Amino acid sequence: METERLFGPQRQERLLAELRGHGAVRVRDLAREFGVSELTVRRDIAALAERGLVSKVHGGATLPTHSNTLSQPRRAPVRFTIGMVVPSLDFYWPPIVAGARAAAAALGVSIQLRGSSYDPDEDRRQITRLVEAQQVQGLLLAPSLDGDDADEILEWIGGLPVPTILVERQPRRWTPTTRHIEWVRSDHSLGLEIAVYHLRQQRHRRIGLVLAQGSPTSAHLRQAWRTAATDPRTSGTLVMQETVTAPGERDVIVRLLRQCKLSRITALIVHSDPHAIAVAQFCAELGITIPGELAIVSYDDEVAHLADPAITAVRPPKSHVGRLAVELMVSRLLDGERRPAHRVLLAPELVVRGSSLRFAPMR
Repeated sequence: METERLFGPQRQERLLAELRGHGAVRVRDLAREFGVSELTVRRDIAALAERGLVSKVHGGATLPTHSNTLSQPRRAPVRFTIGMVVPSLDFYWPPIVAGARAAAAALGVSIQLRGSSYDPDEDRRQITRLVEAQQVQGLLLAPSLDGDDADEILEWIGGLPVPTILVERQPRRWTPTTRHIEWVRSDHSLGLEIAVYHLRQQRHRRIGLVLAQGSPTSAHLRQAWRTAATDPRTSGTLVMQETVTAPGERDVIVRLLRQCKLSRITALIVHSDPHAIAVAQFCAELGITIPGELAIVSYDDEVAHLADPAITAVRPPKSHVGRLAVELMVSRLLDGERRPAHRVLLAPELVVRGSSLRFAPMR
């Protein structure tokens, strides 16, 4: 008990940091990361909830959805209803939704959430249902923009009868729509630069990039990699780019690791966490030490902390993206066309763990 009292404040600060980054945390994940029992984590959450810093949910905690300055806090009265259509309700998107809901509760907004499936036709169906039912005054959307019909989809969105803000999406160029399309997203290109700079600080001079196939985030990272490869400061550092599909592709990852050795690559940036964890597991199987022979930085930071060693990761500001999207929509609904269009990039952060902190060349 003495140890728990001694380290309780530090543990709770780390819990709050995880919560600010993700929007939601799970008891079992925190217990494993902190090296304590689940009961201890629940006590920490309860203590923070009493101070109004978190909201308890089954199995974990979320950001508070209202001010706790009063003993019986009340949600702001509803002024607007906003539709939110996201391509998935798991992995990347729950923190964004949690951030949106937290801002909505504070601003008097009701959110009608719909899940799509990375399918443009399903995107249209879900959006049309919200608009035709006349349930919403605005829309937060994350449509699929990777296909040849991206411009057509954007033109259709721009002609909707209610204002829209894209979430974690950005048009490739200006489009002549009825309304200027606004957006807010994580600056993934900056996230890649942060990862490269961190590895260079650790004296790595030959770095590889591994991307998940078909991910919108991967597209931004690939473009940033190409740009960095022509930058005199990093052009000789970035020496390999590979794309993989399923995280458990043994043959692909084993070939990748052998290529790292042949190319004298000493560090990898891997998107996303499951792929990074798979790479780390195959490193252990092949006798490649982390970070001694190969450093790893993951991109996303959903489950990177569960690896052994825990993986350094770039963390997109997902909950803040959701919060800001709601705030921008309320501003648009209040100010109308008087407010200029906003297009906002939010900077990721680097969470340094054991997978990248020491350097020794591959033998």
